[in-house]
Amino acid sequence: MEEAMFDHVGITVRDLARSRAFYRAALAPLGIRELMEFEGAAAFGREAPQFWIMQGEPAQPAPRTHVAFAATGRLEVDTFHRAALAAGGVDHGAPGLRPHYHENYYGAFVLDPDGYNIEAVCHRAP
Repeated sequence: MEEAMFDHVGITVRDLARSRAFYRAALAPLGIRELMEFEGAAAFGREAPQFWIMQGEPAQPAPRTHVAFAATGRLEVDTFHRAALAAGGVDHGAPGLRPHYHENYYGAFVLDPDGYNIEAVCHRAP
């Protein structure tokens, strides 16, 4: 079995409550939910906490920070995009093929409430 490259990643957000609400809604179509909560932080994942948001001042100007979440199919990418926009995200790239990455790269991009570039991506052929 191949080892995962990352165990978890975290970003700093200005308003934890606002960001928690955004990520709960935006990541739900991908089967990702909030799994843990600590004072000033929350963690999301499918089975284990792998994406953390922490209250504070972002260290670098967004949207330089980019986080891509794996989707199991193109419909999940589409649903993520709609849910993220409905939750207050800003469109940063509508769902579609990105053949300059590879022929089956299907992704959608939104800016979260702090301007982080958040993506859902599927690498599978339709």
